[in-house]
Parts: sequence; structure tokens; C-alpha cells
Amino acid sequence: MMEWIPVVFVAFKALVLGTGMFFAIKWHYDQGKKGKETGTVLRASGKVAAVFVIALLGLGLLTFVVVRMIGLDLTLP
Repeated sequence: MMEWIPVVFVAFKALVLGTGMFFAIKWHYDQGKKGKETGTVLRASGKVAAVFVIALLGLGLLTFVVVRMIGLDLTLP
């Protein structure tokens, strides 16, 4: 039987982080509308998101390489 605690905690974490990111982007978007061009804020948000995804993928790849190098078993049950 699968443990339910990690599922609940991961879902809660995703919900909290998603909500926080939404309001952070909304706040920056609203600040950009006050004085700047809207496209500039959206472009900057896109660049930050792209850098985050690339960094996340790089970290995942680095972790995979290190785990394989030290000989850990990565097979699923």
C-alpha cells in the first residue's frame, strides 16, 4: 500500500508554490503596467522561467550522472 503522507505534502507544496508564483507574476505585471510597457515585464518573466527550467534540467542531469557514476541502482520496482 502506498503511503499517503508524501502525496499530500507534495500536492500541498505544489499548490502553495504555484499560488505564490501566480501572485508574484501578477504583482510584477501590475507594476509594469503602471510605468513601463507590458511586453517588457512579460518578456522578463519568460526569461526567468526559461532560466529556471534550464537550471532544473541541468541539475537533474547532473544528479543522474553522479548517481550512475557512484553505482546506485536506478531501476524502478
